[in-house]
Amino acid sequence: MLKQITFLPLVALVIAILPVPSAEAERRNEQNDARALMMSGKIKSIRSIENNILPKMAGSQYLGPEFDSTAQVYRLKFIRDGRVVFVDVDGRTGAIINQR
Repeated sequence: MLKQITFLPLVALVIAILPVPSAEAERRNEQNDARALMMSGKIKSIRSIENNILPKMAGSQYLGPEFDSTAQVYRLKFIRDGRVVFVDVDGRTGAIINQR
C-alpha cells in the first residue's frame, strides 16, 4: 500500500509535465501539411479555393480556413445571419463537398 501511495504523486507529476500540443502547434502542422501537398501539386492553394468560394458566400462574414490533410479537404468558416456556416471543399478539385 505504501508503494502505491508514493507512486501516485509521481504519476501525477509526469502527466503534468508531458507536452500537450497547443492549438497554435496544431495549426502550424495543418498549414505545413497543406503547403507540402500544394507544392507537390496534389491540392489547390487556399487562395485559389477562397477566390472560388467567397463570391458564392455573399452576405456572409468569412472567418477563415482549416485543412484536413488526411481527407485533403478545406473547411471554410463563415457567419451568416448570426449562424456559423461551414463549407467543406475538396482540396484536389475545388468542388464544394458539403455546406452546413
